[in-house]
This record gives sequence, C-alpha cells and structure tokens, in this order.
Amino acid sequence: MKVLVIDVGGTHVKVRATGQKTHMEISSGPNMTADKMVAAVRNLIAGWKYEAITIGYPGPVLHEHIVGEPHNLGKGWVKFDFKKAFSCPVKIINDAAMQALGSYEGRRMLFLGLGTGLGSAMIVDGVLEPMELAHLPYKKGRSYEDYIGLAGLKRLGKKKWRRHVNDVVNLLKTALEADYVVLGGGNARLLKKLPSGSRLGDNANAFRGGLRLWSKTRSHDFKK
Repeated sequence: MKVLVIDVGGTHVKVRATGQKTHMEISSGPNMTADKMVAAVRNLIAGWKYEAITIGYPGPVLHEHIVGEPHNLGKGWVKFDFKKAFSCPVKIINDAAMQALGSYEGRRMLFLGLGTGLGSAMIVDGVLEPMELAHLPYKKGRSYEDYIGLAGLKRLGKKKWRRHVNDVVNLLKTALEADYVVLGGGNARLLKKLPSGSRLGDNANAFRGGLRLWSKTRSHDFKK
C-alpha cells in the first residue's frame, strides 16, 4: 500500500510518501487551520501517488478522531473531515505517538518530543498509549512544556534548558518505569549529552510510524 504521511507540527508540516526518498515541508504556526493545511499539502504533493493517509496531529486523538484543538496552531481541527478533503482513507494519530511507533524496539519505551511543545507517548510490550504530559505541573506553577518546550528554551537559555531536560527525563523515566527513553523533535539535537537511559530519535521515524499504522504487522513484532 502506498501511504502518504503528514506530520503536523507547530512550526512545520512535514510530508512524505511511500516511494519518496526525502520529505517535503511547509511552514505552519498559529494561523495554520485544518483547511489551510489540507490546501497547502495538496498543492505541495500534486502528482504524487498514494492510497491512504496517516496524519500525525499535535494534540489529543481518541479512536482516530481529534478531540481537542492544538495549542500552537489555528482552529477548526476537531470536526474537520480529512477523509472527504483528501478523497481517500485517513488515519489520525497523535504526532508523538506516531514517532514513538516508528522508534519502538520492544519492552517499555517512553517517547518525548522536544519541539514547539512537548509531545509524549509510551509503548509497553507493543501496546501504544498516547500521553498528555506536557501541561502537567512541574515547577513554580509552570508545566513540563513551559520548561522543556520551545518557550522554555527561549526563556531559560540552552544551558538551563538542557539541565531541565535531563531532570524531566530522569523523573519521568523513573515514575513510568520505562526501560529506555527516545528523545525526538527538532530541539533534541541541541542536547550536548543525553540523559542516562535515553537515545535520540529521528524525524524519519515519524514516517515509519505512519506506515506501521496501516501495516498488518503484529505489535510484538515491531522492530527496526
């Protein structure tokens, strides 16, 4: 099956399809509504061949339906009919969960996406569970995302931000009893030293996760 994967982020929307060696992207931001995203993607991929679509969405998704508007984009996502707009089958998954699915190598894995916000997901023995850790309280009345998301990076500077990333990773790894942590998102590359028990993810894993969502591979067989 030829699958088009759309990875929606607060800064960029990345697009890749089966048979395409590299991804393409468009700028997003607070004015990016669902209909604007669809129009931009359709224009970008004119001539591409695909039979199904996976959309990685930066917000809560329940049973492949968006249930909350994004914090870093425009409005109109919850009730938008993507299947009708693209004229093909569409599966929607939280964006962190999609990259987690593509990064998974067994056992208990926690995924944290260090991007515009803070994405999170966990996979335990092949069972994927999207999480919403970003807006839980962390320090001084601020959330985890306020400290290790993009806003925290800008407010604190790289040195303090790195220290908080290390603290948060260790805290969550212990609390959730994860065997390992995968750090994805565009800002993960700014870390000089990775926290103990963690490894860097790769944006290509989001594409792999989008493909896996359509595959018939059994969850306990997910390997790179």
